[in-house]
Amino acid sequence: MIQEAVQDLIAGADLGRVKARAVMDQIMSGGATDAQIGAFLVALRIKGETVDEIVGCAEGMREKATPIKTSRTNLIDTCGTGGDGLGTFNISTTVAFVACGAGLAVAKHGNRSISSDCGSADVLAELGVNIEASPEKVGQCI
Repeated sequence: MIQEAVQDLIAGADLGRVKARAVMDQIMSGGATDAQIGAFLVALRIKGETVDEIVGCAEGMREKATPIKTSRTNLIDTCGTGGDGLGTFNISTTVAFVACGAGLAVAKHGNRSISSDCGSADVLAELGVNIEASPEKVGQCI
């Protein structure tokens, strides 16, 4: 599936929602090599992502995501996009603290730095948060 999708993308064809979801399912199930995943992402980026492709990939990832069980309701997340290449300030983590201080329940997530000085995971780890906690423990903490 992923090899066919890469060829389609190289040819300039849109994958559509169903095919994008199938490719993401293959990736998330461990059925694609790092090289295939890289080729897919680069080809998709070069062609330009469509709304349907983004939705299909997101659906595929959400289907494989580990659910976090919590009794809290009305949770928000302040995850930033990262990767702007401009060296901007990591505002999403700061906003999470401000929102929490204002009484909102925040389920913060993020990654380590790739293109900036620090990512959300870097900040939280430095503050002593166990960023490797199990899904069960995360649910308890929320």
